Amino acid sequence: MSRRLSLLFLFALSLAALTAVLAGTSAGEKRPVKQAAAAPSVRRPLRIKRCPLPARFRPTFERASKQSGIALSMLVAVAQVESSFRPRAISHAGARGLFQLLPSTARELKLDPDDPDANVLAGARYLRRLLDRFSSFDLALAAYNAGPTAVARTGSAPSAETRAYVTEVNRRWQKLAGCT
Repeated sequence: MSRRLSLLFLFALSLAALTAVLAGTSAGEKRPVKQAAAAPSVRRPLRIKRCPLPARFRPTFERASKQSGIALSMLVAVAQVESSFRPRAISHAGARGLFQLLPSTARELKLDPDDPDANVLAGARYLRRLLDRFSSFDLALAAYNAGPTAVARTGSAPSAETRAYVTEVNRRWQKLAGCT
């Protein structure tokens, strides 16, 4: 019986020493015990961040996201890089609006590139078409920037400028991930 008690006592000491080591103190050192904060009685809902886009364009971007099946955060990232949300932006190549659509692309989609709402919808539809064709966001973005013919011919982003574009859109998209 005394042997069992001795083993039990040694086990208890070992357990106490191990607990002290794990807690960061030595067996003989005393640490003040912090009182645990009272648990909140009501759980706070998770905060979902809002995508940073002008309020006047939010309904259009949300509708375009829903219709195209492309995440709102991706559409916001593309518009940030393409035009910085400037509806009257015009590129050196003649691309117009928030999504910098060429007039020929807008005509093909039967939407007015100078109408901000139509421009967003057209940009989302065009990006969806490219994604369906290339089955890769990187290739779809490259085709959005350089044209689908150039991407199909090379099988990748055809220039350093296009690679930088894809990288920048992806960087912004990751930063915005999950925004609504």
